[in-house]
Amino acid sequence: MNKKIISIVLGLMCLALTAGICIQIKTVENSGTTVSQSYTENNLKSEILKYKEKYDNAIGQIENLDNEINTKIDEATKNNSELEEAQKEIKEGNKMIGLTDVKGPGVTITLTDSKIDPETVLNPNALLLHDMDILSIVNELRNTGAEAISINDQRVITTTSIKCGGAIININGERIGAPFIIKAIGLPENLANLDRPGGYLDNLREKYQIGAELKKSNNITIPKYSGVINYKYAQTIK
Repeated sequence: MNKKIISIVLGLMCLALTAGICIQIKTVENSGTTVSQSYTENNLKSEILKYKEKYDNAIGQIENLDNEINTKIDEATKNNSELEEAQKEIKEGNKMIGLTDVKGPGVTITLTDSKIDPETVLNPNALLLHDMDILSIVNELRNTGAEAISINDQRVITTTSIKCGGAIININGERIGAPFIIKAIGLPENLANLDRPGGYLDNLREKYQIGAELKKSNNITIPKYSGVINYKYAQTIK
């Protein structure tokens, strides 16, 4: 009888020991997976920061070169009325197509996704801002006389594309997420008509509780378009 009890006790101890070893191995494996994931994420973040730094440096170099070119052009056209006039026309043209920084009076529109719990509505997709929302607002601003428009500091020009990309929106090829800050330069009173009762912004707020705030300002700065404009099909008539 004693031998039986001893055998049972030893068996239970072995079982407990085996279970403990299995749990420890599993814990180590999970820990290793977590460490591996953390290591991978840190490497990715590091690479992204490196590329961002390179991008910022490249943009800085381009801006420096632009300043040098403009200085040389100003020096070359000085005291030459014909060249000065041509330079003025070039600057005016660049301003119109979005290749220069501009400032003036206008409005700033801040848009944020709805804070309603998605599980409480039939169509959770309606609680998010989409490319058509942004495009509709941009078109209304153009129709009310906006001379320059930007979305999160991305200048809107004639070839600007605004496309849905899942949880974000692609603007000029850049991935941008909410909140969206749209700036427009023009007569503030006209541009502010976008926030009229029954207007697009009002509908976003009333139907879906989308955050939509419009503010008038006398001092708005909109950056120039930083990409390259390529006209593949439109050719100059000589």
